[in-house]
Amino acid sequence: MKKLVIKFLAIAVMINAHFVLPLTKVCAKNLPNAQPVEELSDLGSVREVLNVASPISLVISAWAALEENDLEAVLKFTNDCVERFGKRAQQMQEDLEGYAIGSEATIRSYWALNDVATALFIQGKALENARRYDEAKEAYKELINKYTYGQCWDPKGWFWKPAEVAGENLAMIEDGVFFDFGDYTSSTLVMKAWKALEEENVTLVFGYVDKCIKLYGMRAREMQSALDHYPEDSDSEIFSYWALNDVATAHFIKAKAYMIEGKDSEMIHEFKTIRDELFYGQCWDPRGWWWKPVDEANNWLKILDQKAQKDGSS
Repeated sequence: MKKLVIKFLAIAVMINAHFVLPLTKVCAKNLPNAQPVEELSDLGSVREVLNVASPISLVISAWAALEENDLEAVLKFTNDCVERFGKRAQQMQEDLEGYAIGSEATIRSYWALNDVATALFIQGKALENARRYDEAKEAYKELINKYTYGQCWDPKGWFWKPAEVAGENLAMIEDGVFFDFGDYTSSTLVMKAWKALEEENVTLVFGYVDKCIKLYGMRAREMQSALDHYPEDSDSEIFSYWALNDVATAHFIKAKAYMIEGKDSEMIHEFKTIRDELFYGQCWDPRGWWWKPVDEANNWLKILDQKAQKDGSS
């Protein structure tokens, strides 16, 4: 593992990752013009490598160590990043009144803040994986309190906010309920929500659907507003409205979870959201066809309305 970690560091240093490829989480194979480095005896120990490492190279190496489940290496790289660049990161934090917005270049200009926040997130996650929960909470709290506005670039094409995810992880530790959000895609979140619904684990259902709605709700409404009919020409066309389909399905699953809990008013709210705001959403059945959550929502709203009328007249 030591050789692997040194390899990641050396590659990051050689290509000057901040300027050639300003990604916070990246594998060595994704680095342009990177050449395999089998031996780095001339660079000496890991500590000597750290002495010339930039914060992004430390973060890259920390991600690699996390993937290898090497807690010792994670702590080495993340602590070094915080110790060496924490002061600069706090200065950047003080210059902000909220998350930096605008171009990617603008957000990346807060490099120390972004990398230190990411390093603390990685540290917290590694400690959490090792079930050293008290130490994980300390790392997450330090991130939230000191480096709130740091952002992390995902190679899929967007920035995410380590402090927000750290807050969620803190809540999971406190509650003793741990969600596995997988790759955070809407399809994965919906799939996990369906599984939790089948098991009638409403706590997990709410965790997965709320995450899907929070991440993709705005995109879903943008897709909805661009339509004046159901996409039906081909499966690929329907799948292209992925956010709308998955968020509408997430609201449907959430309504069913409320049904299990016997919370009619909350269930009605979810069905009405589908009916009024996401009615062009469709859901793929693994058996080979599409169905429309709005049709099911309308059916249940009719049933609930009839039930309410019956109860009111009796």
